[in-house]
Amino acid sequence: MRLAISSYTATSAAGIGLSAMANSIASRSSGLRPNDLPECDLLTWIGRVPSVEDTCLPHHLEHLQSRNNQLAWLGLQQDGFLDTLNQLIERLGADRIGVVMGTSTSSIGRTEEAYARLEQSALMPEAYRQPEVHNLHSPGLFVAQATGLKGPSMTISTACSSSAKVFASAARWIQHGLVDAVLLGGVDSLCLSILYGFNSLELISPDPCRPFDVRRNGISIGEAAGFAVITRADLAPESKFELLGYGESSDAYHMSHPHPEGKGAVLAIDRALKRAQLSAQAIDYINLHGTASRANDLVETYALAQCFTDRTLASSTKGWMGHTLGAAGILEAIITLQAMANDLVPGTLNCDVPDPEFRFPILQSNVVQSIQYAMTNSFGFGGNNATLVFGRIHD
Repeated sequence: MRLAISSYTATSAAGIGLSAMANSIASRSSGLRPNDLPECDLLTWIGRVPSVEDTCLPHHLEHLQSRNNQLAWLGLQQDGFLDTLNQLIERLGADRIGVVMGTSTSSIGRTEEAYARLEQSALMPEAYRQPEVHNLHSPGLFVAQATGLKGPSMTISTACSSSAKVFASAARWIQHGLVDAVLLGGVDSLCLSILYGFNSLELISPDPCRPFDVRRNGISIGEAAGFAVITRADLAPESKFELLGYGESSDAYHMSHPHPEGKGAVLAIDRALKRAQLSAQAIDYINLHGTASRANDLVETYALAQCFTDRTLASSTKGWMGHTLGAAGILEAIITLQAMANDLVPGTLNCDVPDPEFRFPILQSNVVQSIQYAMTNSFGFGGNNATLVFGRIHD
């Protein structure tokens, strides 16, 4: 069954909405900034979305107040996404459209606030008694209520592959007839737990991240919200792109370190290509996981060298907005779709001198080139790997 991508939008430090993001990528202007998150004294750079704090939830959603849900609401309002979704609801019915969201932190930032404001009785203040917020399914619950969708709803949390895996789950739902379309996405927002947690793992860089550069010394944490709608191709004849394949693996080699030979990554890539019925040589561009950590970037080049030739362009786009964790999969999928739409392949921002130990060439500068088939890689802690393949639909 062919699955069309009928609409999408993205919000991150690289830009609020598709146009702003495209301008940032074309001009190679990073959205990373010195850490200015309140009550956080870490010396690092972050990908902060400046309008989140000023975003007010509608009255009927105020009981779901959190920074994460504010970011989700801001993202949903971009690029006419809600209008397009409402038109689809009128055609299919709210109960025939599902919701699959990816996240790693959910609304834990709100939980941090709640514990910091405990009353003398050790009870949370009334405003923070939010059972639908203080749990991992918060993004799925929020998006379903914000959009009025009545189909099945699920939130996936597999670290940094979370919102790449949403494509696979959505595809299975449609293929099995549970729904006709799925609103899928990912939202993760900056919070103290994440910044201090990654710092404790010695993975945070004091500088803007340098994916695949020989001087790379850690990641920059960012936040983002991305959304897309996929449906049966016959229901969206105007669509320009389709989801051709997905591959998932769980090598469980180590809690935070990838398999040194990239076995889990290769397995996910092979499965995605097989499902797409494409050879590796057919892929024009790969948006890499490329976090700027020493081990992950090196191992990803090992995996690429086992599957591809240097005909395929490959780059990381995290230099624009940082690593957005559970939102990285959807955000980088949308960046890839925009690269296909605009015939502009993003290079790797802040990669000045590629590491000589790499086994696969990394694109450094933007390139004007038409893309027929593209791939994205998202590799999470614990060996939770996901690879997606997208194709251009010919007129």
